[in-house]
Amino acid sequence: MPHSHEEIRSIALDILAKRESVSYDPNQYENLKLGIGEVFARREGRIHPGHHGAPHPLDRADSEIFLEVFWDLFRQGVITLGLNDANREFPFFRVSQLGQRVADSHSAYFFHDVSTYESVIRTEVPKVNEVTLIYLKEAMQAFRSGCILSATVMLGVATEHTFLLLLEVIENSSKHQKTYASVSAERTILQRFNKFRSILDQNTKTLPSAVKEDLDTHFAGVLSVIRTFRNQAGHPTGKIIDREQTFVLLHLFIPYCKKLYQLMEYFKK
Repeated sequence: MPHSHEEIRSIALDILAKRESVSYDPNQYENLKLGIGEVFARREGRIHPGHHGAPHPLDRADSEIFLEVFWDLFRQGVITLGLNDANREFPFFRVSQLGQRVADSHSAYFFHDVSTYESVIRTEVPKVNEVTLIYLKEAMQAFRSGCILSATVMLGVATEHTFLLLLEVIENSSKHQKTYASVSAERTILQRFNKFRSILDQNTKTLPSAVKEDLDTHFAGVLSVIRTFRNQAGHPTGKIIDREQTFVLLHLFIPYCKKLYQLMEYFKK
């Protein structure tokens, strides 16, 4: 049975990140393809773990999918052609600096495409708003396509939308609405955020420990960073945001969103 594009891509990244051990050094097109076949054989019980013997090549259907996966990884900047400066040609390749981040996934959250990004977010924030997800998936799709400015703007929209959902919960709370009433009177999103944070700081003692934990890091700091990059991308300043910065922002959104939904649950009580 043919394997899916995402299954093959996921194993390719596992091999490149050295989470899977394979018989052939994955620095050439054919070697990576053979490695993927070996991992499939091991995971499906056709060979024992740790066994290194005869190759287990991909069948024709999987080979055609791998061809697409390989060039997708190249177009997305995960891999670059050539072994080094002295050997720059295909079929040799190496993992780029961005690719090393994607493959190693230094963050607690591992994703490499739109579906895995959505899956991570839904796992961490089960009640995430569907409208927010539209912008997040658009951000990830733009990132994969190399449209970095578009990705940053969409990520900024998702960030602001989540904050506005929090304010909506507070406005509907008979217990908390009066305390935070002055927030909605502010004109801009940044002014609302600053006012909200000022009031929240005065009432921190009432927050559960799980909500207070890393509040500065995951809420104030992340919102500030993402909005700064969004403003740089959304206004004609000429400033270019690089892929690595945007990749970090995609990661940072997840704990930020999780923290805001914890706040939502608190303000609903």
